[in-house]
Amino acid sequence: MKKIAILGSTGSIGTQALDVVRNLPEEFSVEVLAANSNVELFAQQVAEFHPKLAVLADESAYKILRTKNFHGTEIAGGRQAFIDSAGFDGVEIVLTSMSGFAGLEPTLKAIDCGKNIALANKETLVVAGELVTKSARARGVKILPVDSEHGAFFQCLQGEDSRAIEKLLLTASGGPFRGKTRDDLQNATVNEVLAHPTWNMGRKITVDSASLVNKGLEVIEAKFLYGVEYDQIQVVVHPQSIVHSMIEFRDGSIIAQLASTDMRLPIQYALTYPRRLISPVKRLDFWQMNALTFERPDVETFRGLKFAYAAGKSGGTLPCTFNAANEIAVREFLRGRIKFLNIYDVIEHAMTAREVVQNPTLEILLAEDAATRLLAEEFIGRRF
Repeated sequence: MKKIAILGSTGSIGTQALDVVRNLPEEFSVEVLAANSNVELFAQQVAEFHPKLAVLADESAYKILRTKNFHGTEIAGGRQAFIDSAGFDGVEIVLTSMSGFAGLEPTLKAIDCGKNIALANKETLVVAGELVTKSARARGVKILPVDSEHGAFFQCLQGEDSRAIEKLLLTASGGPFRGKTRDDLQNATVNEVLAHPTWNMGRKITVDSASLVNKGLEVIEAKFLYGVEYDQIQVVVHPQSIVHSMIEFRDGSIIAQLASTDMRLPIQYALTYPRRLISPVKRLDFWQMNALTFERPDVETFRGLKFAYAAGKSGGTLPCTFNAANEIAVREFLRGRIKFLNIYDVIEHAMTAREVVQNPTLEILLAEDAATRLLAEEFIGRRF
């Protein structure tokens, strides 16, 4: 029985990971559950899975949680307790499914404690790819990708020599606005942005999918997961979301991974690797499938992807700047303070204004994240 920790258990990936555990109860022991502030759902999860440690990062939520009685479960609260939970004794693999920059420190903590990582928090590698991968190599830690696209690459590479990769073909659904122009998007509403055609995801990642920022984050993530150059990563819009990604090898062969649009599949594979176990995921029916189509992304309308390539190629602190500015912009869009297309304006301003520091330490990245957030907030307050 594999002992696991789920950080971000009340989010989209976390709740689906617990569905995987429900389906394979003999395979997993949930040792740690950690979340931010959703007390009601979190309390239900703790009561069902009986972890040894339960942590809420939000202090106010923790005060409510600790009034409840969970037999055999230690209750802790606060940001530092959340980070420390990633290193809990006995845990073999930590699923990092929290959103945004907040995932970096817990992931580094888990790696430092020798825990393998099921990585759903792509921002960890975006903002600190060199730091994270170097630390993982030093500790002999496996980083197992949970994103459907990176999980696809990982599966396509089984039995293959990664040095034979010629190109990573990273698929994108195109989101709800595929084919739209900038004029079409001038007054895009929050509800329109959140109406993703193929995936059911959290609000932040759904906005990122619409802007193609999410695909940009995945480009940077792919560079560190698979050791390729940015010119070897090609984004391909595939609206059916059946082909989750493909690898072209140097002999011209292309291997693809196909499956239904269900995140429980890559979650389960990361948690059970190298075994493949039965899952409840709906099977593809090729007799019912009409067509699989592929297109070039529109990087002039959806500039998030272009910004990501520029940030990644620059390296240093610029990917951190890109990510922090986007997080603030998405937050303010969801609050109704800025329009959808203004997300790009905020990112561009931050990337232009901030000085790039190469080979940053964790302390420098923490400072860059904070400084960029402040810069983005001031820019929004002044401009919009």
